[in-house]
Amino acid sequence: MIPWAKPVFAGREKEYVEDAFVSTRISGGHYIERFEREFAAFCGSPHGLAVSSGTSALYLALRALGLGPGDEVIVPGFTFVAPVNMILETGATPVYADVDPLTWCLDPVSAGGKVTRRTKAILPVHLYGNVCHMQGLLDLARSKNLCVVEDAAQAAFSSCQGRYAGTWGDMGCFSFHATKTIFMGEGGGVLTPNRSYYEKMLVLRDHGMRKDKRYWHDVRGYNFRLTNLQAAVGCAQLENVERIIHCRRKVYEWYCQYLNVIEGVTLQVFRPEVTPVVWTMAVRVDPRYFKGDRDFMMKALGRAGIETRPGFYPVSAMELYQASPLPVAEEIAARIICLPFYSDLSEEQIVLICEEIKKIRA
Repeated sequence: MIPWAKPVFAGREKEYVEDAFVSTRISGGHYIERFEREFAAFCGSPHGLAVSSGTSALYLALRALGLGPGDEVIVPGFTFVAPVNMILETGATPVYADVDPLTWCLDPVSAGGKVTRRTKAILPVHLYGNVCHMQGLLDLARSKNLCVVEDAAQAAFSSCQGRYAGTWGDMGCFSFHATKTIFMGEGGGVLTPNRSYYEKMLVLRDHGMRKDKRYWHDVRGYNFRLTNLQAAVGCAQLENVERIIHCRRKVYEWYCQYLNVIEGVTLQVFRPEVTPVVWTMAVRVDPRYFKGDRDFMMKALGRAGIETRPGFYPVSAMELYQASPLPVAEEIAARIICLPFYSDLSEEQIVLICEEIKKIRA
């Protein structure tokens, strides 16, 4: 079986986890502060906060903005649902915009058409390692006095015009789940240039407790803390991040080489100014060229020992979210297959995957 994703240990993970274990600092500890400092420095951000997940990172960022009932946040209709759910958790209303048919990311024109007097923020999602058209979205936000919170959970270390995803807006949120470019098993983070937002999130992350008066609470907060054991893994990953990025880019190059000759398979488009670090190898398939639709192809690849994932279902397809039709998102989502992707996937394995795709051709 070729798994869809696999954590690849890059160096000193075991050593650092054992060090944290022996120190008995398995909850709080120095690896947390080290990871926050080093991740923020690598990305060029003044402030970094480590939290329990990418989802909690999104919620803290939205809470730091003071969002609540009556507020609206523009979000793409084609995304993993975490940003939508966290907008709803604040009491605000998600307003769904369509995506670009080539990049599959939030379309600034569609987003611009969704702005009302109640709009308070835009939440672009950097999908599958791509980077949204941030200049267009920032221009829109500035013209309407809106905040921008980036969901960079799938795009750590991807960049646009030399600037990392997650560092364009007021805050950028990251996931360090086991499938991500760097991982801790679970875990997340927030980057921000704004000290006021950073300080608010520090308090909210730890039950809303004042830093200068233990067990005194001025706001209602949460336990969104990361553990020292998880951060130890993250620190080891960061030590080897350049090699990890290099390996993932090589895997992507191999996929492009072998997929581009298969008619009916289309790759996600990256604008010329984007330098991606791909999270997963998402491809769009045209069923006219194959023996069946996307789901048929996934089952066929599964029988051949190749694990895959579908594209995210658009929010407009799920009754829970009561979204209006989103034609581009719906057409794209129904045709995406996410192929195996991790940093030590070999060229031989990629050749095998592509040969199995060819066998499904009509």
